[in-house]
Amino acid sequence: MVTLDLRHVASPAVRDLLHLVNHPAFDRAQQQIEHLGGCAEPVRLTGQSATVDTTTGEVLRSYATSEEPMGSLLTACGNRRASRCPACSRLYAADTYHLIRAGLSGGKTVPDTVRTHPRVFATLTPPSFGPVHNRLTTPGGDIRPCRCRKLHEPTDALIGTPLNPETYDYTGAVLFNAHASALWARFTTYLRRELAAGLGMTQKAAHAVLRISFAKVAEYQKRGLVHFHAVIRLDGPNGTSQPPPPYATVAVLADAVRAAASRVRMTVESDAVGERELAWGEQLDVREIAAFGTDAELTDQAVAAYVAKYATKSADASGTLDRALLCRPCQGRGATLLPHGTPLPCTACDGTGQARPLPRLAVARHVRQMIRTCWELGRLPEFADLKLWKWAHMLGFRGHFSTKSRLYSTTLGALRDARRAWCTQQARAHADLPEPDPTTTLVVGQWDYLGSGYSPGAALLAASAWHRRELERQFAAEGGY
Repeated sequence: MVTLDLRHVASPAVRDLLHLVNHPAFDRAQQQIEHLGGCAEPVRLTGQSATVDTTTGEVLRSYATSEEPMGSLLTACGNRRASRCPACSRLYAADTYHLIRAGLSGGKTVPDTVRTHPRVFATLTPPSFGPVHNRLTTPGGDIRPCRCRKLHEPTDALIGTPLNPETYDYTGAVLFNAHASALWARFTTYLRRELAAGLGMTQKAAHAVLRISFAKVAEYQKRGLVHFHAVIRLDGPNGTSQPPPPYATVAVLADAVRAAASRVRMTVESDAVGERELAWGEQLDVREIAAFGTDAELTDQAVAAYVAKYATKSADASGTLDRALLCRPCQGRGATLLPHGTPLPCTACDGTGQARPLPRLAVARHVRQMIRTCWELGRLPEFADLKLWKWAHMLGFRGHFSTKSRLYSTTLGALRDARRAWCTQQARAHADLPEPDPTTTLVVGQWDYLGSGYSPGAALLAASAWHRRELERQFAAEGGY
C-alpha cells in the first residue's frame, strides 16, 4: 500500500481546501460562500446583532460571528468591474438594465405611458489627437486597409495605437479624459438651451412645460479615450407621469442634441502645455429609440442591454490596469512624494511606499505613455485639482461610469433595497420565524471590518460556485430546462 503525502505534491490552495473540507463546520462555511454566488473579493465582518422586543426586553434572535467556522461574516464586495468580480458585476449589470429599461418602457414605479415619450440614443465621441491604427470597413461591410496599408485583424494589438507616437497629442488626450465629465455637464446645459430655442421659447417657458431626462454610460475606445452613450428622453414638467407637449417631437430633440454637442467648448490654460480647447469629436450619432415589439434595430430592450453591458467595463478594456497605481496605505503613510504632494506610483505595493518604474507595467507602449503623461501633468500645480496621479490607471478619466438625471427612472439604491428586503423575507421564512412588528422590535448590532478576500482554499470553492452558475445560465439560455 502506497501513502501519498499531499503536503509535498499539492499546491497551498489545495492543502487549504483539504483543511477546510475536513473542518467540522464545513457545511456552514460552504453555505456562506455559495450564498455570495461566486463573489471574488468578499468583505469579511466581525461582530454581533440581536433582535429585541422593546416592550418586554426579550431577545427574539441573536447572531455572532464567533459562531462561524471562519470567524467572520462574508458579504459581497459589490464591485461593478467585471475584471475584478464577475459575479457582482453581473448583478450590477442586471440592475443597470432594469434601471434603463424602466425609463424606456415603464416598471419599477415608472408608468408604462413613458414609452410614448420622445427619446433618442446619442453617442458623443472624443476628437482626434492624432491618426491611429484602425480596422476600417466599407458601407458594404468589406475591410479597408488602414493608413499603414495593412488589413488589421479584429484582435490586432495595434488597433487604437498611434501611427506615429512621436507626434501623437498625449497631453490633449489625457486632458480630454480628465474633463470628459465636465464636458458632459456643459452638454446638458446647452441641450436645455437649444431645445428651448428649437421650440421658439425661453428657457423658463420651456421648463414650465417639459423636462429633459437622461441616463448615460461611459465606454473606453481602443485608443484609451472615453466616449458616452446616453438615453435622452422628453417628459412633462412633473417627469415620467406626464407626456411632453405634442410639439416637442423626436426630431426637435435630435436637432437640439446635435446643436448642443457642437457648442460645447472648454479652455484649459497652462504655462507648461499652453492653451488647449477641449470639445466633442465630429462623430456624433443620434438615433430614435423605437418601442419594444417593432422591427426596428434600436428598441428599448436592445438599448437597455447595450448600456448595461458597458456599465460593468472599466479602463482595462482598453488595455490598461483595473486597479489604482497607488494603494490606500501609501496615500496615508510611507509614500514617496513628488513636488506638490503627488505620491509616486507603487502598483504592487508591499506597504513600504516604494515605487515600481512605469516601464515595468504589463501594458502596451501606448497605454504606458498615457499613464506617464498623467503623472507628468499631475506634477504641475495648475492641474493639482485633477489628481491625475490618482486616476492614472483610468488614463485620466475620473468620472462615474454610469449616471442619470433625478427623474429618469428608479435608482440603483431602490433596486438593492428591494432585493435586500426579499432576501431577508426568504431567510426568515426558511428559518420559520414570524414577521417582526416594526413598532415593537428593534435590531441592534456592532460590526467591524476585518478584511477582504478568501483563504486560498475558500477561493477555489468560490470559483467553483461561479463556474457552476455560469454553466446553469448558459444551459438556460440555450433552451435547457
